[in-house]
Amino acid sequence: MKRKFLLRICLSVVALSAVLSACQKNSNSTQVTPVVKSEVSAEVLQNIKDLGFSTSEVHKVNDGYLVEGDILLTEENFAEASTSPNLRIAETEQYRTTNLVKSLPRTITISVSNLPTVYATATANAVARYNALSLLIKFQIVSSSGNIQVVGFNQGPSGGYITLGSSGFPTKQGNPYKQIQMNTNAAAYGSNPDVNYITSVLQHEIGHCIGFRHTDYFDRSYSCGGAASNEGASNIGAILIPGTPSTADANSWMLACSNGTDRTFNTNDKIALNYLY
Repeated sequence: MKRKFLLRICLSVVALSAVLSACQKNSNSTQVTPVVKSEVSAEVLQNIKDLGFSTSEVHKVNDGYLVEGDILLTEENFAEASTSPNLRIAETEQYRTTNLVKSLPRTITISVSNLPTVYATATANAVARYNALSLLIKFQIVSSSGNIQVVGFNQGPSGGYITLGSSGFPTKQGNPYKQIQMNTNAAAYGSNPDVNYITSVLQHEIGHCIGFRHTDYFDRSYSCGGAASNEGASNIGAILIPGTPSTADANSWMLACSNGTDRTFNTNDKIALNYLY
């Protein structure tokens, strides 16, 4: 998830199978691995387009390619083909990836490593929010080596945005993505981070880890501002979740960019989560 920088800091967060995603702030934003500035080949750009992701502002990172501000695509993603017939270009509904967490009911463990206490508290709060929904997946905090590990990175603003955090999508085998990276740079959350705001970013990144794409997939300018930007026709990983609305959903927890507040599940988000889990 990410957030955009105006005259003052205003961040926004943006978070498929085995694909990493990050959130940024619009001065709001979150991002996975630190970006390595290098040229991206035409072949890679075509692969990204074929997967249904925007090819603007693609960055090479340590584990793959960062797209749409907060999603990491790996070589494994490039090799996968869609098996679902229920694929469409998104409009405004909740969308999931091709791969979901399997072996339900299931408890997913989460650990926090080498981060200030506020991040550990926020992780526990995010877990409590999910568990309150009585889904077939439960989350449990453990001291180390969780199925999902929350770790830190330090990266300042770039291009008018700052990445708040990043994560990935479930594997083809049905396991949640294994890591959430949270930005510890002071420009991301300030010198005295608000625990509820961090909770909402972690909540969003966990959503990616279990298979959710951005609610405003059809047009990221809805939450991020700027020119209208459709993430592209999708051959993989943008599957409509029945029962969710066909109009813009202003308060969804999976909007691409954060509005700088504590944004949790709205009614349509809960419908989507209960449909899948």
